Order: sequence, then structure tokens, then C-alpha cells
Amino acid sequence: MINIYRHTGCLLILSVALALVPSSARAGEAAGPGFGALRGVTLDAGGQPLAMVRVAIHSTDGSTDHQVFSDADGVFAADHLTPGSYLITATKEGLISPPATAVEVAQNQTARPSLVLATVEPAPAATLAPAALEKELEAMKERIAVLEAALKARTAAEPPSATAAPSAKAAETAPAAPPAPPQPAPAPQAAPAIPEALQAPDSTPGVDNFTPFAYGDFTWLNGTPRNKDTVLDTKFFTPEIRFDTHFMEDFNQPKDHSMGGSTESFRSGEFQLEQVSVGGDFHWQNVRGRILTMFGMFATTTPRNDASAGVGQWDLRDAYRYISEAWGGYHFNVNHGLNVDAGIFVSYIGLFSYYNYDNWTYQPSFVSSNTPWFFNGLRIQWFPTNKLKIEPWIINGWQSYAKFNGHRGLGGQILYRPHEWLSLVFNNYGNGTDTLGNPGRSRIHTDDSVEVRYFNKPDNGSGISKMAFSFTADAGCEYGGGVTCHGGKAGPKQAFLGWMVYNRIWWNKDKYAITLGGGMMTNPGRYLTLLPPINGADAVSGSPYFTANPGDKAHMWDTTATFHWMPKQYITWWFEGGYRHSDVPYWSGRGGITPPGGNNGFPSQFVCNDGSPSLTSTGCGSVGLWTPDLRHGQAVIAAGVMVKF
Repeated sequence: MINIYRHTGCLLILSVALALVPSSARAGEAAGPGFGALRGVTLDAGGQPLAMVRVAIHSTDGSTDHQVFSDADGVFAADHLTPGSYLITATKEGLISPPATAVEVAQNQTARPSLVLATVEPAPAATLAPAALEKELEAMKERIAVLEAALKARTAAEPPSATAAPSAKAAETAPAAPPAPPQPAPAPQAAPAIPEALQAPDSTPGVDNFTPFAYGDFTWLNGTPRNKDTVLDTKFFTPEIRFDTHFMEDFNQPKDHSMGGSTESFRSGEFQLEQVSVGGDFHWQNVRGRILTMFGMFATTTPRNDASAGVGQWDLRDAYRYISEAWGGYHFNVNHGLNVDAGIFVSYIGLFSYYNYDNWTYQPSFVSSNTPWFFNGLRIQWFPTNKLKIEPWIINGWQSYAKFNGHRGLGGQILYRPHEWLSLVFNNYGNGTDTLGNPGRSRIHTDDSVEVRYFNKPDNGSGISKMAFSFTADAGCEYGGGVTCHGGKAGPKQAFLGWMVYNRIWWNKDKYAITLGGGMMTNPGRYLTLLPPINGADAVSGSPYFTANPGDKAHMWDTTATFHWMPKQYITWWFEGGYRHSDVPYWSGRGGITPPGGNNGFPSQFVCNDGSPSLTSTGCGSVGLWTPDLRHGQAVIAAGVMVKF
């Protein structure tokens, strides 16, 4: 079921996708239609809402006629209206309808008219004959006398009031007051004004078959947040907040507590704050943007895997260290939407999300952990249908803040979800020369996944509610600059091949879940094998203790079991056990990976037992050479809590 493209196919697909993208376009992952809408209110003369008012909506060109009724709050709505001029009338039995109201409906805007219906005025009373008038006057006198007696009885024990009640005699002799002129109806009281941008977005009634992927519930997917609701949302801004704290225990018991070989596991035997992120999505009048900060361990561990910071001046790692995502763009009304965004955005290669909250497991396999988490550049998201996305990338390179050499990276994604239970994704990358200091070496990579939900009974009480699996396969290589994709006279084989598979079971209405899975990676050349942080080594410095030279091999496999307790959609408590193995010493052992006295500031050199650097492994003399303790296996148990609003 997995289609692994070769690099020629990759570039062909990207060329076709780019050629098909129109020159004019619109933004937002949830691409909105090119229609307008009405959200109005019907009121009485006192400004109170009127329910069950029939509202007729008629386009002036005669192409559209709608009839809707206002609800208990007086609100009426009409969606998917063709932009143009409309006449709106409101009718309700017993009330006077206002004149037809002219409203202009603009593309991607919501018009908000208010319709006021007046109360039917009673007919004027007929003139009374003198005898009838005398009789009415006598009755009024009797009523005044009764009220006066009641008032005297009530106030007998109280001091006299400053204003005495009129006596019957006074009422008898006083001339009749002329009838009061009719008073105009009070003007409707305006509701408190809330800027439209700060109001909650309009709900979409029924199934949304226009917005991409909105026709189904895809929160079951691996690598997708499971939140179905947003705590706070407005038409201008949708906030996002994440917290991720864990405790890990490495059975190798490294004395410096330092773990390696992962983008998720860093310290042993300690409580650590992996991620704190605050930000959200901005969206207004087709303009869009997103920012998500990055604090915690991620702020140090993610930038250290990017070697492009070693090119030229300016400290790009510090410039981007606390940014996870930051981009701005525009949404064009093309098909089901077309977005053009520029900045730092997450990579989809490897299926798992950058953020652990979104994933079925905490520690993913090598296909995910060793491939990029972010890209820096330009992306174009085109939605020909509500089930298909074609997304070309023009980026600096493979998880790089800067451009390594002369060629920038080109890539793209094809995402197809024909059914709610099936998701297919194909990611391809090429052209980039992504090896620091080697401008003649290029890279290609394909990453393809399928996710299938093969069981779904959400109302099954405490029983199994869902079952699903994901399968991902990756293949790639580097060529030129002394290496080849297949080996031979032109240079050693520099290739990557990996796969991972996971199966997940939910029960008790998705409150609990367990995931079993794992994968493997073969990497003759180690070009995607994460460098252990020996003596503070990173992707720029490299390390003589774990080289990544052509011909240096690395074959690894892993397996994990993960339990999730999800009492609310905003929180996950988790427990996980896993084992990873390498055919070369790779994982931190009991002696750790930190030199005596701590890091000496020269990670690219050997370290002597007195902490001094040495250019060769024999240059320490009688002091002796320090060697990190690296092992073939790593067993870890871990637990934590993750929150996402």
C-alpha cells in the first residue's frame, strides 16, 4: 500500500504540482468558501429579541430566495450566499413589519442586519356620550375613595407624609386632566458593542463539505492533536498553549544523567520540562499567521541538530531558539482554498508530530526521530478538493535555519483522505546540498505513510471504542561529493532505509489507550543518525568518538509500549516502556558521555583524562585518553503529563 517514489518521480510530482498552482490564490488550513453570509437579529420596539419571525431573503438579481426563522434569541442566519445585494423582510402575526431592508453581502464577510417589528397600535376609543361620561366619573370617584381609605389604614401609625394623598373632595372639584398625548415607542437599546474580530466564529451547521478535511473526525490520527473543541476562539485569533513534563529512567544509569540518540529523550532520573509553548493562529480577511514559542528542553535540543548555523555569520541558533513555528501568509479563493505562507513551519516527514501531545507514543522510532521537525522557507498549500492537499515547499534545506551550500531544498506533500477511516500521505524532498562544508553532495528522500482506523464504536460503553494502525516507510540517499546512492567506484553507499508500524486500541469512550509498535533503520554513512552529545558535541562540531564519515554504518531497531489516560481532551497522563538496540556502541552507559570536570569546550577533539583537548587519540601521553561509555542497548521507562489548550 506504500508507494516509495524514486528521486526522479519526486521531482516530476513537484513540477506538476507547482505547474498546477494558479497564480492567484486564498489562505488558512481550514480554507473558507468564496461566499458570504447573514447573521441578523429580529427585535421588538423595546429592543427585546423576537422568536419565530419569518425572514425572507431575496437577491436583487432574482437568483436567490431564502426563508428562515429567528430562534429564541431572535437570531436568524443564512450561509453560502453569493456576494451581491439582497432585500430582507421580516413578518410575524400581530406585529407591523418594517420596510424591506437592503443589505450588501460581501465575499468571505458576514452581514449583520437588525430588523425591528412594531406593536400594532390599538384603535382610538370612541367619544363617550355625556350620560356615559357622568357614569364613568362616578365610578372613578368610588375607586378613589376605596384607595384613600386603604391608604389611611396602612399609614395610621406612621408620621404624616410630606405629600398628602388627594381627598375625594379635591378629586371631585378638580377639573378633569386632558388626555396625555401618545408617546413614541422607545428606541431599541443597542447591545454592548463587541468588535467583530473578537467574536466567536460562526458555527457551520451540519456537515461541512467545503472546508478541507472538515467532513470527518480525524482526531484519531497519529501525529494529530485529539482536541475537538477550542477553549477560546475568535474570528481574529485562536490561541494555543502546550505543557509537557516527564520523568525518565534509563536502565544504563549514566552517571551524568545524559541520554542521546533521540529528539525526545535527554535526561535520566530527573523530572524535566520538555516543552512549554504559547502562541496561536491569526486569521482575518484572508490574511493569516501563526506563532508558537518553544521553551523547555526543546529550546536547546532542537537547534543543536541543525548544522546550517555553522555557515557564515550571525548566531542563527539564538535567533530562532525560542521559536517553534512562526509564519505569515495569505489565503486565496481557489478551488477549496490555496494558501501561501513564509517562515518557519513544521515538517510532516516521519508522520509523528513535532509535539509529543499529538502522538500515540512519546518516543517514536528512528524514521521519525531522525528526520526533520521543521523547515524554514515558503510553502504553498493547494486544496483541489476537500479531501486532497498538494503542498510544494521551497526551503533552505533539511531542518536548517540557513542554506548549507549553493542549492536550496525543494519538496512537497500530497495528503489524501478519501474516507474518515483512511489517511494517505506522501512526502518528498530533493535538490538540497545539505552537508556542511561539502557543496557537491546532494540529498533526496521519500517518506510515505498510511493510517487506517479499522474499528470504531464510540458509544461502546467501557468496551473498546477504536482501533487503528499506522505504517511509515522511508528511503533516501546522498550522492556526489565522494558518496553514491548505491556504492561502487564513485564512492561508498550513503543511503537511508527505515520503517515503523504502530497499533493503537482505545476503550471506555476514548478515555484510555494503549499503543504497541516500533521500527528499524539502516544507515550506511550515518548521515541521518543523530549525533550523541559527547562533550557537548552537536551537528556543527561533530565528534571523533562517533564519526559520520562515508562508510560508517549504523543499523538500529526499537520497540515501545505506551499507555495513555485521557480524562479530558486537554490533558494526557502517560506511561511508557521501550528498548532500542544498535549494532555499534551508541547509547549512554554507566560512565556517561561527559569528560572529567565537565565539557571542555572542544567537542570536535579527543579529551584527555585531565580534561585537556587532543587532536589525536594518542596525544594525551601519560595522562591517558578519556573515552565515553557507549553501549549497544538502551532500556527506558518513563511517565509524564501533557496539556494542550
